[in-house]
Amino acid sequence: MKLSHFHFNLPEELLAKYPSEHRDESRLMVLNRKEQTIEHKQFKDIIDYFDEDDVMILNNTKVFPARLFGNKEKTGARIEVFLLRELNADQRLWDVLVDPARKIRIGNKLYFEDDESLVAEVIDNTTSRGRTLRFLYDGSYQDFRAKLSELGKTPLPKYIKRDVEPEDEERYQTIFAKNEGAVAAPTAGLHFSKHLLKRLEIKGVNFAEITLHVGLGTFNPVEVEDLSKHKMDSEEIVVDTIAAQTINTALKNKKRICAVGTTAMRAVESSVSSSATLNDYTGWTNKFIFPPYKFSIANCMITNFHTPKSTLLMMASAFGGHDFIKKAYVEAIKEGYKFYSYGDAMLII
Repeated sequence: MKLSHFHFNLPEELLAKYPSEHRDESRLMVLNRKEQTIEHKQFKDIIDYFDEDDVMILNNTKVFPARLFGNKEKTGARIEVFLLRELNADQRLWDVLVDPARKIRIGNKLYFEDDESLVAEVIDNTTSRGRTLRFLYDGSYQDFRAKLSELGKTPLPKYIKRDVEPEDEERYQTIFAKNEGAVAAPTAGLHFSKHLLKRLEIKGVNFAEITLHVGLGTFNPVEVEDLSKHKMDSEEIVVDTIAAQTINTALKNKKRICAVGTTAMRAVESSVSSSATLNDYTGWTNKFIFPPYKFSIANCMITNFHTPKSTLLMMASAFGGHDFIKKAYVEAIKEGYKFYSYGDAMLII
């Protein structure tokens, strides 16, 4: 498969700028791979496709307020600093993106408050846009992290060209988010309400919680026509023993196992044993899934509608079948489905 196979024209107005009024009332397109049928539902209808002892794999990562705005020393230029990951807690070193990148050099200092209580010094240029910053702060580590959270904003995707609103803090977070470390939400999980989770639980559906801290790997653009040459950024994952056991029991009993989102799918596909069961694993993954690919764990998937040429669309195509997904996307555009982070959902069975 080549990059050009994943191009399509997406009307600007179909990019969702706001979430649906209620989490579980976004639209849902249901694709049946065996029958090659497409149905149009509401997300809460998803309960009709699951039975007792089926498993849903949920990514419980939590988004932290990763977008900061500082001022460059001397010039006072406004600089956006996007926190990617903490490199060293003791030294307060962070891997970040800066914008505009051309203005930032090694040795530059950035100030984040008028009282200069939080300052960052650029100590390394790692990529054209990436930098390593050392934060300077007189206080405990806990106070430092609290200060970052206080000054940081919810990192809505760049395509949402509006200010962060109070509701974004809640809605750009799944209701099962627990482990802080993501710079973007695992968006398929945003559709679940407490009420819907309770109804699934009463029906006997089991939940396996894993963690993949969504980083740049998920969203970095593919810039090579030959997909085998694309390198994903590594993202941190945790698949614990309880999740592995829950999923392996369902595998053994031939139950429906649903990966809620591309991140949940990547996490479990990064932890497969030689006997095609799930191992517990804590570490990093840079797994890139594109067609053709043989999936070992999940036999069902929930995902949003993705942008052209994205690694997320490539994984959906690998799971649903390239031609079938292409047909579904033509239908989604015709029917006015909303795309991307705050958009509508697709269930592939």
